Amino acid sequence: MTKAIETDRRETGSAPGRGAAVSVDGVGIRFGSFQAVSNISLDIAAGEFLCLLGPSGCGKSTLLSAMAGFEAVSEGDLRVGGTPITGPHPGLGMVFQSSEALFDWMTVRQNVAFGPRMRGATRAAQTKLADEYLGLVGLRHCADRFPGQLSGGMRQRVQIARVLANEPGVVLMDEPFGALDAQTRQVMQEETDRIWRASGCTVVFVTHDIDEAILLADRIAVMTAGPAASVKSVYPVDLPRPRDEADPAAAELRRALRADIGEEVRKALRDQGLDPGLDQDVDLKGNLR
Repeated sequence: MTKAIETDRRETGSAPGRGAAVSVDGVGIRFGSFQAVSNISLDIAAGEFLCLLGPSGCGKSTLLSAMAGFEAVSEGDLRVGGTPITGPHPGLGMVFQSSEALFDWMTVRQNVAFGPRMRGATRAAQTKLADEYLGLVGLRHCADRFPGQLSGGMRQRVQIARVLANEPGVVLMDEPFGALDAQTRQVMQEETDRIWRASGCTVVFVTHDIDEAILLADRIAVMTAGPAASVKSVYPVDLPRPRDEADPAAAELRRALRADIGEEVRKALRDQGLDPGLDQDVDLKGNLR
């Protein structure tokens, strides 16, 4: 059985591909008197795919924003490739949940070429990079369309291509498929696994979905319920790719993750005054069924 461990300090040296290591060392984040996360330590190896999983409001997106340089840490240290993260970093790319991050007035190719253009690349280099990464996400045939002419899943693939065109060592993904229908979400999960393996990037992926984490991750870090959330346990996912949800080992890991997160959800609801007798009527996002 894959076993959870309370801490996990992996070697973060060089690895095949262009991915960069991320070090999270004793990180805490406060907003005024509110402690969002506390004493989080994770070493994410170069080229690794790490999923952050936990109940709603546990600070997963807050931690990801700090990794992106959008939020300042109150305690501890964040580094990418050994360099402290003190603000937005050229080695980091962020894929948001909403595809509204795309520029509606630009074509798909212009959206993907935007980063290289801002870096001063020649027009020929911009076009070459845009076409390369649109090819990687399977959308080269849409290069001259506008985002509003694409489906939700296609717009998210454009957003991924735009991030990859900046050639970051680390890609941060904040529930990027949360707004998609179930069928499109499944396709995007499969595509993300393929694109990650092709690009060699390090990926940190926030999700509420246990099955999504099992499908994608090398490791899954489970966070405690907030406030002052921390890392409860880390599970290595020792399953061959592409993943088979019917694999008995996947089912066993799913049961362990459900129990781990369910414990945190029930704790949070009891802290909010919920009758413990209602525990069994609560889903893993903390909603009454």
